[in-house]
Amino acid sequence: MSEHSLTLNDQWLSFDDVKRFVQETLQITVSAEAAALVTKCRAYLDRKLEADEAVYYGINTGFGFLQNVQIDKHQIEQLQYNLLMSHACGLGEEVPQEIVRLMLMLKIKSLSFGHSGVQMDTVNGLLKMCNENVLPIVYTQGSLGASGDLAPLSHLSLPLIGLGEVNYQGRKHKVGELFNQLSWQPVKLQSKEGLALINGTQFMAAYGLYCLQKTEQLLKMADAIAAVSFDAFDCVGEPLHEAIHRIRAHKGQIETAAILRSHLQGSSIAAQKKQQVQDPYSFRCIPQVHGASKDVFNNVLHVFLTEINSVTDNPNIFPDEDLIVSGGNFHGQPLALHLDFLAIAMSEIANISERRTYQLISGQRGLPLFLVKEAGLNSGFMIPQYTAAGIVSENKQLCTPASVDSISSSNNQEDHVSMGANAATKCLRVINNVEKVLAIELLTAAQALDFRRPLRSADFVEELVTAFRKEVSFNDVDRVLHNDMVKAIEFVANYRC
Repeated sequence: MSEHSLTLNDQWLSFDDVKRFVQETLQITVSAEAAALVTKCRAYLDRKLEADEAVYYGINTGFGFLQNVQIDKHQIEQLQYNLLMSHACGLGEEVPQEIVRLMLMLKIKSLSFGHSGVQMDTVNGLLKMCNENVLPIVYTQGSLGASGDLAPLSHLSLPLIGLGEVNYQGRKHKVGELFNQLSWQPVKLQSKEGLALINGTQFMAAYGLYCLQKTEQLLKMADAIAAVSFDAFDCVGEPLHEAIHRIRAHKGQIETAAILRSHLQGSSIAAQKKQQVQDPYSFRCIPQVHGASKDVFNNVLHVFLTEINSVTDNPNIFPDEDLIVSGGNFHGQPLALHLDFLAIAMSEIANISERRTYQLISGQRGLPLFLVKEAGLNSGFMIPQYTAAGIVSENKQLCTPASVDSISSSNNQEDHVSMGANAATKCLRVINNVEKVLAIELLTAAQALDFRRPLRSADFVEELVTAFRKEVSFNDVDRVLHNDMVKAIEFVANYRC
């Protein structure tokens, strides 16, 4: 496998693979072994339909409540074409292009197991769109997260049959016009293929993985920024002692305490005598709070890696066992629950971050009120904390679980749904909000630390603040802090500890 490509087959797709795909815009291929499995499954299905008159859901029947309507064999291809058209009912905002590209890759991965009955022409069509960055316009609203992500995946698949819209080279195009320009031909869908394309959890899964790769960065930055705040607030180091965390053996807590000890090692601020015995919880309990969110991250990651290494369409085809089995692998309940859990866990990272920001501007520990000279004439860092507080409050509202809801659909045939798509889109909103709140804490903590001079913090902290100061300077007098906050958000997203 080239270092600039990712080969998809029936082997385990790792989180590192996903991150490289997202961050490096890797090309993807399907292995010869996977292509053989896909072709074998398609040939088996063709033989099966030719040999008997059996009824198979979605292959020669209608869909959902229309499952008992048998379709004439001469109309089977039209059935699949109609399915993609009729189910492309998305509304709302357009899905970010990075996530659309991830959806394409995950759909190809699921089809590559050879249990979906598609032809290689269809897989190759998806590969071409992904590798050439011809990215379908997909919408955030429309999926109930249970019969698969029907509406989003229909929009994802429409270009295969020459319909819909795509983003290409920075512009939106009608598919028919672009295909003429590129000399591409639509795919002629065969039996089962439309259903294989739109039954699946790739909308939820792509959002979840995108959130997880952002979460991994933000958890690292949360510890790093907390270390800056810890010294800026002149905190007592005892709560980070290894012995405390050894006797409450949560993995994330132990790991976070060790990281903070490392980040603060050699700090002259930490070494000086303290006036207080204890610090507020937002400092004293960083290992317990950050660590709990890390443990949730690991649990959620396991669920999503299991999901993307699975087959999630319906019905499933098993050529070696001579089986075509209808079930419910498209149901998004595992993803819905864990997306809600990830949103809650990350919301708490922002929650405790905002509290540290509040403490830093409160005029305690020898720091000036609102971290500015001539407070009163200058408002200093008063209002960034307001912004953080408003965002934290928004997160609390967004963290009402989507997965506890269900609305019956398809004339009560699909009577329990996961609402995982709603969980997915609001989870990303929460993650983006966390990034903003951490950026405001860093902006505030760096300002506070500069009031500790000439004392120095640890080498790690000083390197971080020095890098940050190349983007955002010390605030002597009031200025438009929005610009500083935007730069801080970009820094948090891109700085590598």
